Amino acid sequence: MSKTVSLLLVGCATCLLLAIAAVAVATGAAMAPADRVELKLGHSLDQNHPVHLAMEFMKERLAEKSSGTMILEIRPNGQLGAETECLSLVQRGVLAMTKTSAAPLENFVPEMAVFGIPFLFEDEAHFWRVLHSDLGNDLLEAGADSGLRGLSYYDAGARSFYTISRPIMTPEDLKGLLIRVQESPTSIAMIESLGGSPTPVDFGDLYTALQQGVVDGAENNPPSFYTNRHYEVCKHLSLDQHTRTPDVLIISQRWWQRLTPQQQQWLAEAAQESAEYERKLWQEKTQEALAGAEERGVTIHHPDLEPFRQSVSSMVESYAGTPTGDLIEKIQAMGGEQ
Repeated sequence: MSKTVSLLLVGCATCLLLAIAAVAVATGAAMAPADRVELKLGHSLDQNHPVHLAMEFMKERLAEKSSGTMILEIRPNGQLGAETECLSLVQRGVLAMTKTSAAPLENFVPEMAVFGIPFLFEDEAHFWRVLHSDLGNDLLEAGADSGLRGLSYYDAGARSFYTISRPIMTPEDLKGLLIRVQESPTSIAMIESLGGSPTPVDFGDLYTALQQGVVDGAENNPPSFYTNRHYEVCKHLSLDQHTRTPDVLIISQRWWQRLTPQQQQWLAEAAQESAEYERKLWQEKTQEALAGAEERGVTIHHPDLEPFRQSVSSMVESYAGTPTGDLIEKIQAMGGEQ
């Protein structure tokens, strides 16, 4: 056999093998589950936070419900950006899901501003009654037209003040203090009503801001105060519990519409189950945080709340006749129910 014929045969054999390989890849792709979905979820909390642990629980439940065809990839610690950055990514459909406080969410979904109204809820039972009502569901869906659909609420407790130099026992104690707030117009207005100077700082930068004296204090829930080691700088925690602002699990409306009705049901169920799981964890973590903070030299104060309520009354009244004012009235009407 001539060298030319041999080369032609080798070339044909190579082409045949490549063709077979291409068919095999195509066949393999066709055999892969067509309904397999991978959802990426980014958030700014650390991996010991109750919300992150609940997301891990959701990941497991979603995989079980979907027989492994729906995969949730969780990126904690701000790997994909701060809360507002992740919200923007989700809104554009670049990121599938995120967790955000309702406070910065109001910049995208104005209805969420109602959670920033101080002393709106009579107690924890009133808070959850509202969240589990038709009104609570309507608020979750209020951002769908803006590309942000809420799936569930996570417990984020009640927010209180913590400071470096002095406790906050009355609104007068806030005068002259720079208090870190979330990027929320309502949160800014609340601090101004109480006499403080609101200073928006990204949560990931807050420890350094406190340590360097950029701000004199902040306001948040006990687990966030403790797990982020803010007790190392702030030795006064005043439990005025001025707001109950939930965390909200958000999915991009674009991603939601890509899912089949069955996939949407699996995801919604897994999200709700994770919310129930997180609420139990939250109660445990709150008690652990308060005890741990005291052990590390933090003094926990219990101020009289009436002066605080009086200081923000004009702020609450200013919403009369607005959509937020209408929501305030509906929520207040749900108070005192059994």
